[in-house]
Parts: sequence; structure tokens; C-alpha cells
Amino acid sequence: MNIIKKSPLNTLGYHFIPAEYLPKGKDEYYLRNQQNINGIRYRQLSAYEIEVLVRNRNTSDNWNHILVSDAFNPELVQNCKFFGLVRIGKLEPYYLEFHNLRRPVGLYNSTIISCDFGDNVVVDNVNFISHYITGSEVILVNINEIDATDHSKFGNGILKEGEAENIRIWLEVCNENAGRSIIPFDGMLPGDAWLWTQHRDDEILQDKLKLFTQQRFDTRRGYYGTIGDRTVIKNCRIVKDVKVGTDAYIKGANKIKNVTINSSAEAPTQVGEGCELVNGIVDYGCRLFYGVKAVRFFLASHSQLKYGARLINSYLGDNSTISCCEVLNSLIFPAHEQHHNNSFLCAALVQGQSNMAAGATIGSNHNSRSPDGELVAGRGFWPGLCVSIKHNSRFATFTILAKGDFPVELDIPIPFSLVSNDVTNNRLVVMPAYWFLYNMYALARNSWKYVDRDKRINKTQHIEFSFLAPDSVNEIVKSLELLQLYTGKAWLRREGNHKKLTQEDVIAIGKKLLDNNDPILKELEILAEGFENSSRPVVLVKVPAAYRIFKELVNYYAVQQILEYSKQQGLKTWEQVQEALPAKAVITPWINAGGQLIQRASLDKLIKQVHGGRVRSWNDIHAFYTEQSDNYLEEKLHHAAAAVKAVLGINLKKATPATIRQMLQQSVQTKEWMVEGIYESRAKDYRNPFRQMVYETKEAMNKVIGKLEDNSFIKQEKAALETYKKTIQQLARKWQLTKEKEPA
Repeated sequence: MNIIKKSPLNTLGYHFIPAEYLPKGKDEYYLRNQQNINGIRYRQLSAYEIEVLVRNRNTSDNWNHILVSDAFNPELVQNCKFFGLVRIGKLEPYYLEFHNLRRPVGLYNSTIISCDFGDNVVVDNVNFISHYITGSEVILVNINEIDATDHSKFGNGILKEGEAENIRIWLEVCNENAGRSIIPFDGMLPGDAWLWTQHRDDEILQDKLKLFTQQRFDTRRGYYGTIGDRTVIKNCRIVKDVKVGTDAYIKGANKIKNVTINSSAEAPTQVGEGCELVNGIVDYGCRLFYGVKAVRFFLASHSQLKYGARLINSYLGDNSTISCCEVLNSLIFPAHEQHHNNSFLCAALVQGQSNMAAGATIGSNHNSRSPDGELVAGRGFWPGLCVSIKHNSRFATFTILAKGDFPVELDIPIPFSLVSNDVTNNRLVVMPAYWFLYNMYALARNSWKYVDRDKRINKTQHIEFSFLAPDSVNEIVKSLELLQLYTGKAWLRREGNHKKLTQEDVIAIGKKLLDNNDPILKELEILAEGFENSSRPVVLVKVPAAYRIFKELVNYYAVQQILEYSKQQGLKTWEQVQEALPAKAVITPWINAGGQLIQRASLDKLIKQVHGGRVRSWNDIHAFYTEQSDNYLEEKLHHAAAAVKAVLGINLKKATPATIRQMLQQSVQTKEWMVEGIYESRAKDYRNPFRQMVYETKEAMNKVIGKLEDNSFIKQEKAALETYKKTIQQLARKWQLTKEKEPA
């Protein structure tokens, strides 16, 4: 049975804060007065103004409770019903226009309960607006309901006075069984969300993070909803318990409930037709259009939901786009793309720079009796057309999955790999370094694209977009040893050698074969272990090429870090660079914390500080991100030195000028084949006869897809190569690394 409450009409608009939650000596407007900072001085109506208002078919339960500014024009208020204390700013004889919507300033045909309005607002045909503070030059037109309750939380997962724990809003990310749930809050960064999902056995940390969130907000009842200056809301149905920033544009939404919509003049947010948003946070500069459904969600800044997308129990990182498809129970780091109607992502931790192809169903298959599986994908995850994979699975950075139904769980530790399900031969095929061999254009362009499209205003977290960074380089270092191990085992199988050798001995055999590019490698079938939860073979292909490329990449990465650090610090000699290097270069684990790469040791230290009370709030954690960002270049330099020592046996701290000169020259050669690969991987599209056959002439093809020689990205990369060559030459002379300067 619906419980319909009846109360005296003269109480409508009053007693917003229940008596038991009203502090002694305070009235029900004390928080409202703190919220309203528009600086308008309100006064009571004159007898003449009341007369005009009545003549214009307005009513009020008490005209003494209608307060106005000195520039109030009663002629611009018509056919409205007022209840409770209503305060109205300047109303002048103008009309406001936005996107061809033109309405005269004033209040028309609306029911208004206990609200404050800034200067020169338009409120027209708002059936019900209750307990809202509205900024200046706001346009509210054709809205069924705008109201706020005394316990409004605006999408934050907090509790107000007197509320039970079971009504708290949680986001059940990463796992459908809610075992990694986090509490959303306005200002939550991707690193915050990630940190909270980890260390679930650390009850002290979990309790502290919950406390930080609860303490971040006022638990008192009585806060009004707010609508910022120049915001436009039109043709909407229900807007309830919503906080809206300035310069937002909301049109045709069905329902927005318990949501914060951050917006500003620099980063305006838009919500379009048919959208339904419940229990969530929309950050600055976002776009939501055409039938989007988002429930228990966090949409980070400058992200988009479009064309019926469904985002449920999920965190979507900055600069991401999801269209048409369904995303459930996932934590997604910045720069994620998912555009197709029939793709599905569930119970996943996707670490950014990712792209989901049409038909990909990631996480739809569970291998247990409960939907408690998970997927972890490193940066650059790219499942191809109609890919289906099972939980639990894990992927190294920049893994691409070829079209297919992968029958069992996968654990792919080698980065930049193409993974294929070879059904005909009943085997899994992994091609390490695929991107560098066959798709350099896409890899390089994506890295550039993400930097170019990073529109974040809040850059507390330094998001890493380069494909060569501590996470991927650490995987390369480990992969080189794996390739040596598997090659050594393949050679021993071929030779029929059944001696019991230590793993170090097997690795040494593989290393010798690969370092010498032994011709016997062409005859070996190199098999991997532990990549797939099955007994069928896992075949590694193009291993010698991948091995050579990975070693070159470590050298290239090191030179890049030397160049960047030297430029930042203004170092003028190689000796100064060496002074900045650590005495002992040791590879350390790095973690992708919401798109920001941080050393595990630093994160462990942070957690200890949370335990010990030195870190007492989310602001303190955000200060930690800033500190890590400030130290990142130096830490990357140290990491590069460790990687070079581990892979190439070069101790940069003691390296001779000849060694450094050779590293610089090698980096130029690497850059050259990268740029050549960028060109060739795109040129293939122009040479392919099956691409050409749909065009009448070559000229027609160029008109449709553009000339290859006009490709702006290729031209940019070729120019960057020439600049790089000059930089290396100048550096070699500046650091006295040229041959003629070297002693005999």
C-alpha cells in the first residue's frame, strides 16, 4: 500500500530539517544561508509589488516570505505559486538565448517552494521546484520536477545524521560479488578507486579509506540542491537531489537522481535526451547523450557516454568514450575507447589506453559456480572483433587479441603481443612484439593521440601515455628471460637432451642462441608454459625478431630518459648525468595506480603512513600523487639505468664515452625503423588491392581516404626523426662523446 501523508497546507515549504536534527539556536535556513554566497541583498516586497504579483495570477502562502533584490521587476513574475521562504534576485526586461532557445527573464507558470534565485534567471513551466539555490542567468524551462531532500548526498557514498549503514551507496567494481566495492565521492581520482580495490585483507586500510570519505563531507541534514550560473536545464522530467555546476547544459533527460554534475566555464558538462543517471558523480567536461543509463557510477573528467550506453557499478577514467554497449562492475583507467553496440565488459580492471572492438565480450564467461571472476588488463589492452574470454584472465601491457573465442583462462606476461586462438591446429599462438613488427602506426599514433586529447584540468595524477614506461619495460625485461628459457627448452627437446639442467643453465643456452641469432632458431618450435589453463600447446612465433626488438627498446627507453631528465635539469655534461644516477641500479616493481606509474615501495610506504595516522585524508593521498609526479622523471632515469644493466650489461654510472655514444647511435637507428614502420604499416592500406578495388581510380581513393604523403601524423613523425638526429648529434658534441675527442 502506498503511504500518502497529509499535512496542513500552511506547512508546505517549511520544516525542511526535522526538529531532531536542527541544532539548538539554529533555524531551518542556517545551512541554506551558508550555501547562498551570491552577495545579493534581499528585501521584502512593497505593497505595490504584491499588488502587481497578485494581478499577474501569482499566489503565496505568505507574501512576507517572498524576498527580492532592489532590481526586482514584479511584472516579470506570472502565474506562479510560492510556498515557504523564496528569495529572488534581479529581474530585468531582457530575454536569454542559448542554442536558439529564447525566453524572457522572469518566473512563469511554475510552483516554487523555498528556493533562492540569482540575477536574471528564467524559470518557465517548472511544475515543481523545491529547496534549490540557483545561480544567475540560469534557464529552467519545461521541467516536471526539481527538488532536494533534507538528506541529499548528491551521489557521494556517505551517510547523513540518523541514516543506517545499509543505505550507503557503493560501487561494486572489479568483481560482481561486491568483494572489491568502493565508495564514490566527488573528487575521486582513478588512483583512489584503484587503491581502494586492492589490499582487501588490510582491514585497517579499508576502514581508513571509508573514514576519509565520510569525513570529507558534512553529515548535517538540510543542504539545498544547487544549480550554478549560466546553467541551462530544459525539457526534463525528474531532477532530484542533484548538484549542478556552472555552464552545464541538460536537455531532455528522463531522470537524474542523487548525482553531482560538475561543470565550469572552462570544462562544461552536457547531458542529453533520454538519459537516466542515478547514484553517481559526473566530473568536469563530460558528455552524456541519447538514452544513456548510468547507475552507481563515476564518470571522470572529459569522458563521454553516448547512444544508449549502460554504465553500472563502474568507474570510467578520464578522457574515455563508451557508446552503445554495456559496462558492468568495472574499474577503467583513463583513455578507454568502446564504441560498438554489441561489446560487453564486466568485472574487469582495465588499466587504460584500451580499445574494445565490436562483438567483444570480456568477462561474460565464468568458470566457477558463482559470478566472482575477474580480469586484469595492462595498458593498451585491445581485444579484437568478437573476442570472448573467460575469467580469470590477466594480460601484460599492449596485448592485442585476434578475433576468436578463447576457451579457457589466459595469463599473458609478454607485452606488445598478438594472441590468437588457432582452432585448426588446436593451439594458442602468441607473437611477441607484434606492434613493432606489423602495426607501428597504430601504436605510435595512439600514444600521441592520448597526450593530445588529455583535456584534464585537474592533473594531480601524472598519467603515463608512452608505450615505453616502467611497467612495460619491466615486462620486457622479464619477457627476455622467458624467451631465453623457452628457446633453451625448445633446443633441448630438438636435441633429445634429457639431462637434468637447472633453469639457469637452460636460460643460458637460450640466451646464447638468441644473442647469436643462431640459424637453428628457424627450426625450433618454441613453446610457452602457463599462458593458458589447458594442456594444448602455446606456440611463440617470431621469437628472434621479438628478442632483438625488445633489447633495442630497452636501449631506446634509457636514452629517452637520459634526454628528458637532462633537459628538465639543465645538465650540460655527461658527468652531471652520471652523478644523478644511483650507485646501485636495481630493477624495482612498479604499479599502475589509476594510470599513474608508481614504485611499489612508495605505495607500501603510503599504506604504512595511512596505518600510522600520518596520512589522514584523501587530500593527503592526493598530495602523495603530486609528490610522485614531481619525482617521476628522476625515478624513471634510475629505472632505465637498472634496465640497461640487466638487459645490456651496461653500468651507466661507469660507462665510457664510447659506450654512451654507441647507445645514442643505436637509439637513432631504433627511431629510424620505428618511423619507417609507422610509414609502412599505413602504406600497406594503400597498396592492398582489395582496398583499392572499391575505387574507380587512385585519384578517387585519395579523395576518399586522403593521400598517404599528406598524412599529418606520418609527416609529424618524420620531422620528429630529423629533429631527434640533430639532438643526438648536438648532445654527443656537447658531452664530448664524439670519436675525435676520445683518447686513443
